[in-house]
Amino acid sequence: MLDWLPDFLDGLFNMLADSNREIRQAAGSAIGAFLNEIKKSASVEFGPMVGILVSQCRNRERFNRLTAIVWVQEFIKLGGNKLILFYSELLGAIMYCISDSDIEIRQVAGYTNIDLLQFVEGTSEEFELSPLLQTLTLELKSNHIPTRMAALRWINMLLEKAQGEMNKFISELLPSLLNTLSDEADEVVLTNLEVLARISLLSDCEFQLVLNAIVDLFAKDRRLLELRGSLIIRYLCTLLDSKSIYFSLAAILRGSSINRESPQDAALPAEELEFRSIMVQTLSLILLTARELDALRELLRSSLEADAPKEATELFIIMYGCWCHNPVATLALCLLAQAYDLAASVVTQFAKVDITVGFLMQVDKLVQLLESPIFIQLRLQLLEVDASDHSLLMKSLYGLLMLLPQSSAFITLSTRLTTVATQQNANVLRNPSTAAGARPAIEKVELLAGFQDTQDMHTKARQNVLVRLDHSTRRP
Repeated sequence: MLDWLPDFLDGLFNMLADSNREIRQAAGSAIGAFLNEIKKSASVEFGPMVGILVSQCRNRERFNRLTAIVWVQEFIKLGGNKLILFYSELLGAIMYCISDSDIEIRQVAGYTNIDLLQFVEGTSEEFELSPLLQTLTLELKSNHIPTRMAALRWINMLLEKAQGEMNKFISELLPSLLNTLSDEADEVVLTNLEVLARISLLSDCEFQLVLNAIVDLFAKDRRLLELRGSLIIRYLCTLLDSKSIYFSLAAILRGSSINRESPQDAALPAEELEFRSIMVQTLSLILLTARELDALRELLRSSLEADAPKEATELFIIMYGCWCHNPVATLALCLLAQAYDLAASVVTQFAKVDITVGFLMQVDKLVQLLESPIFIQLRLQLLEVDASDHSLLMKSLYGLLMLLPQSSAFITLSTRLTTVATQQNANVLRNPSTAAGARPAIEKVELLAGFQDTQDMHTKARQNVLVRLDHSTRRP
């Protein structure tokens, strides 16, 4: 009878939904008997029945779906490598049932999904990745969180199992993964980032590809940057090397995230420059607050010492060049790296920067961060009144104080500064030419010129926008 089962199995399943109770019971008994016979048989052709089960897994009737997914589960246990050609079809059925409204169907589908995933992960047989990935890519668009989560776990497993083969499909897979970063569920976003991190580990090329794609996504979707930017970057720093991530992001942002133009190109559109400024602001806030970046902060603190590793100094320089798109972030980076000579000069250049409400809010936030444990070393250095760079540090902080309106931040910083020894107060605004605080590892004049050029570019772009707006309003 098993040889003829594919011919009437679909009909039996359809009887499970018959209006007559006796017919339903008889069909259920027959289906159960056939499944037991399949379990006992040494030779069964599973292939002809797979399509029937897949179709029944999507049946409107609850009992049809439950019975079909139970059969799928048994087929996976019994069929093994005989089902290699049908992996994608079976996976599609499982993904459909894994988010079923019925809890029993969801549970069976969940166990079935684990069975199939573990079998594929452990098999030494070759199988086609393309059909599986097509199914998984489609399921990433599902309206149900469990289905999207299961699809991401499958992709992650395949990336680990078949790295070489998966390389061929990254360009096709990446757009769907990037879209999933906008998912409403945090657990989906975090699992998606684990997949992206796995792709990044394939090679340096893939690492750069992923980061470039994320920056481009942020440039096109500012709301995603605002709502999920911090979560995405912080979790990537946990999964990957934070130094490499910040170095690469800074290098990308020094060019154009969209057009890859030169950072010295004064024709960059205002919206692109604005994006860079916002992105740098986000990266700076993460750098100054996230516990995941402790090692990166320690590296930057020592990056300008005379005996600092070359890679640490290069990291500061590339980040500084990018951070110049945001004045307050630039100052914060200089203070973190203890580049107080450069910080004092940068504060002086703030007189040429457009002072907006947003700018003042960033200054206010920086003052709050100066009171955090991240800057405890800076606060203790305020007591080292005999240090060669003490007056430069004081000048930086007093310059910051002069930018603030009379507010709680002003009072906080002012109170902090008044605790410094009074004999030094007379000299805080004098920039001594003999100060040894200017670190020998960097060229201050060149870095300061880079800050000025970048800010001039932003100013010209804003002026061009205002000119265009003015012309448009004058048109009759």
